[in-house]
Amino acid sequence: MHISDGVLPPQVWLGGYIACGIILYSSSKRITPQDIPKISIMTSLFFVASLIHIPIGPTSTHLLLNGLVGIILGYSSFFSIFLGLVFQALLFQHGGITTIGVNALMMGLPSLLAYGVFSLRQKFSFKFKEAILGGLASGLGVLGGVMLLAIFLMTAGSEFVAVVKLAVLAHIPVIVIESLVGGFAVSFIHKVKPELLKGGGR
Repeated sequence: MHISDGVLPPQVWLGGYIACGIILYSSSKRITPQDIPKISIMTSLFFVASLIHIPIGPTSTHLLLNGLVGIILGYSSFFSIFLGLVFQALLFQHGGITTIGVNALMMGLPSLLAYGVFSLRQKFSFKFKEAILGGLASGLGVLGGVMLLAIFLMTAGSEFVAVVKLAVLAHIPVIVIESLVGGFAVSFIHKVKPELLKGGGR
C-alpha cells in the first residue's frame, strides 16, 4: 500500500512532506535512549512485512503491521514507520522518493490511532481485553491506512476511482488477518513481557 512517484500532484506530496516533518519533530522529542532497541526491532519488522506484497491488477496488497507498531512503540511509532519507508524506497524502490511524506502519513497516522485505541485498555477490566483491543487496534491500523490511501489517490484525478475500489477490496482480508495476528501477538506479549506494551503509557 505504497504510492509511487508521479501519481500525486506536487502540492499534495509537498504538503505530505510538511505534515510529516511536523509529526516527526513531535514524535522524535518523545524518544528516549531506552526506546532505541524497540524502535530498531519494530522498524525491521515493518520493513520486512511491507516488502512482501501480492500484485492485484494495478495495485498490490501486503501486511502492514502498523497497528502493532503503534501498540508497542506508542508515539514513537510514526518515527519508526518513516524510517522503514525511507529504507524501502532507497534500497528497493518500493514506493517513491517524492511520496515518502504521504506514505508516512498514510501508515503512521493509523499507527498512532492504534496506540490510542489500545490505550483504552486502562479503562476496562473485562477478560482478554489485551487480545481484543490489540486485534481491534491492529485492524484499525490497516483500515485507517486504506482510507488515507483512497483520499490521496482521489486527489490525483477521477481516473483513479477504479484503483481505489480495487485497493479497498484487496485490503479487506488484510484487515482480518492483521486483527487476528495483532490480537494473538499482544496477548502473548502481555503474558511474557507486558512492559513492552505502550497502551496507557506516557
